[in-house]
Amino acid sequence: QVQLVESGGGLVQAGDSLRLSCAASGRTFSDYAMGWFRQAPGKEREFVAYISWSGLSTIYADSMKGRFTISRDNAKNTVYLRMNSLKPEDTAIYYCAAPSRRGIWIGTKQGDYTYWGQGTQVTVSS
Repeated sequence: QVQLVESGGGLVQAGDSLRLSCAASGRTFSDYAMGWFRQAPGKEREFVAYISWSGLSTIYADSMKGRFTISRDNAKNTVYLRMNSLKPEDTAIYYCAAPSRRGIWIGTKQGDYTYWGQGTQVTVSS
C-alpha cells in the first residue's frame, strides 16, 4: 500500500523560506512521477508542482514559478518542495500526491493522482 508522509511545514514570516518533504513507501518510488498541491482555507485544492520519475522534468503553477523548486531523491524515496520568498497568500495545507500510472506521464490536475498524504500546514505571516 502506498503511503505518503509530508513534513516541514510551519509558521514563518513573509519573505522566509521553507523546505517540505514527502516520504513515500509501498512501491518502487523511482518508477513514478510525483506532485505537490495546496489548499487554502475556503478555496479549492490547487496544483503547485510536478516532477517526473527521473527528476529531469518539472512543471510549476504560474504563481509559484521562480519561487518554488520541486526535487526528488530516489535513493531516499523522498520528494521535496523548496519554497522561497513566501507570501501570506501561500498559506495553505500542502499535500504531496502520487499517481497510479508509472513511467513517462505528466499530471497537473487532482484527478491525475491516486495517492495523497495527510498534508502539512504552512502559515505565512505578514
